[in-house]
Amino acid sequence: MSSTTDTPPGATEERDLGAAGAQLSTAPAEETAQPVPGSFGGVRAPGRRGAVAWWGREITGWLRWMWRQLTSMRVALFLLFLLSLAAIPGSLIPQTSVDRVKVADWQKAHSSITPLYERLGLFHVYSSPWFSAIYILLFTSLAGCIVPRSWQFVGQLRSKPPAAPRNLTRLPAYATWRTDAAPEKVLQSAQRVLRGRRFRTQIVGTAVASEKGFLREAGNLLFHIALFGLLVSFGVGQLWKAEGGKLIVEGDGFSNTLTQYDDFSPGTFYGAKDLNPFGFTLDGFTASYARSGSDKGTPRTFRANIHYWNGTNGTEHKSSIEVNKPLDIEGSKVYLIGHGYAPVVTVKDGQGNVVYQGPVAFLPQDSNLTSVGVVKVPDAKAKNGTKDQFGFTGIFTPTFALNNTQGPHSSFPALDYPALILTAYHGDLGLDSGIAQNVYQLDTTHMKQFKDAKGNIVSKAMKPGETLTLPNGAGSLTFEGVKTWASFQISHQAATGWALASVVTMILGLIGSLFIQRRRVWIRTTVGRDGVTVVELAGLGRSESARIADELGDLVDVLASQTAPPVAEPEPAAESEPDLEQAKPEQAKPEQTNPELANPEQAQPESDDEGARA
Repeated sequence: MSSTTDTPPGATEERDLGAAGAQLSTAPAEETAQPVPGSFGGVRAPGRRGAVAWWGREITGWLRWMWRQLTSMRVALFLLFLLSLAAIPGSLIPQTSVDRVKVADWQKAHSSITPLYERLGLFHVYSSPWFSAIYILLFTSLAGCIVPRSWQFVGQLRSKPPAAPRNLTRLPAYATWRTDAAPEKVLQSAQRVLRGRRFRTQIVGTAVASEKGFLREAGNLLFHIALFGLLVSFGVGQLWKAEGGKLIVEGDGFSNTLTQYDDFSPGTFYGAKDLNPFGFTLDGFTASYARSGSDKGTPRTFRANIHYWNGTNGTEHKSSIEVNKPLDIEGSKVYLIGHGYAPVVTVKDGQGNVVYQGPVAFLPQDSNLTSVGVVKVPDAKAKNGTKDQFGFTGIFTPTFALNNTQGPHSSFPALDYPALILTAYHGDLGLDSGIAQNVYQLDTTHMKQFKDAKGNIVSKAMKPGETLTLPNGAGSLTFEGVKTWASFQISHQAATGWALASVVTMILGLIGSLFIQRRRVWIRTTVGRDGVTVVELAGLGRSESARIADELGDLVDVLASQTAPPVAEPEPAAESEPDLEQAKPEQAKPEQTNPELANPEQAQPESDDEGARA
């Protein structure tokens, strides 16, 4: 007998599995959007008497709905993607927190679009309100997702494996056989084997319930917690961060004080008073370049040789700084970011006095270190004793070359044939106005070029040891030699160790969540009608995988070989060969009411008349 019901497809299977088919993950189930109770859900608002309570329920309902959306996986992934997109402008556009000089140069070159970028905060992306909003929303979303899943996972760890479902044949992996072993002995042996394979087990009725693979969910939660920790580390790092730049000529030193920096960007909670007391001196710079081939001019060695000290009375230590190999001193890191040359010049005024002497850093403009720079001399005097100021501008080439296309330039970055080409000015440098100036640029607004008796501009290309003589006895400039310089970025950023630990933990958690499978195995024993024990094994995994079937096969082999050897299925009872003659059914004979019809041959008519009478 059979019957039909209106049960929807899959409902019977879900009812049969019960707790055994419960979700094998702590990930929240996706819920379809439901209308919030209230006016938008079709419920009429009450009168004045219950208006306050009604509005309270209405607002609470909307807040719960918004919280569920914010903590959903879809929104978290969307915010993570949005944060990645928001970081792109910070990589393409110069940032004030990194290099204010580059920002100023960029703004000067793109003056038309600069006002729009400033309104959007694209020159300080990582501290802009819109980036902070995305960051905080993602932070909140992760927190709201991690906390309930962690409690749920703790509950799963404390709970026992669910009892076996009623019908094990519905599970994706299933095996059965018959054995003469006692059911209790099979269950105890099965429990012992499962525990040896690190399954959590319990005997419920006539079945052993077991569960394994909790490290998968632990890895999943660990990944999310580490991502949360990484966001916290970045936030702390930005709040307790300070960066500054310093260009140091060979032989000069640096002390970690505000006045020593060329530029300095303090953090929200880290300023000049928090700087660590340390310093270092640039002893020299080692650089070598490829001399031939397609890589000609490519640096082979790029190293700043220094000695540093830590603390006011610290001992000096020799060390070196290379690209991607910073010097770490008490939480502050010193990075090597640039290299160039500083021609050494001696300037005399019209009185014959040395008014300037020393190296002047020139800034590279190409890969061959063709460099530009200026020499400012504010304390010169003219031949008649009146106060005057000198300014020299030009280029320095470590390996001098000249052609009609590029003019004077460097053909190689090493000091093979150094040359200094300068043009001289005199007048007012503008230093007394109180307005800050770029030390690498010369303001010629109130200055005039020196010209000789023929009206030609005074300019000269000099090798080391040569002198540029100014007309009318105004003075001279001598090119003494060349020193190297290196530019450094001194950075203090907290929680870098936390960030590294979070990244490593994220990788470990991701490996666990990808390669560990959560599964449940049940072994049931029943006694058949013939008194023989029937053993059933079934397994259920979080996802369809051949591993659960292979593991179930191994369990079958162990149990069948050690405790419950299979017995043959009972053969059906042998039946004697049937007698074909006796088995032949009798032919049905019609009821004889007319004697003449008893013999068909006699019943045939002898003539047409007889047939007609019949």
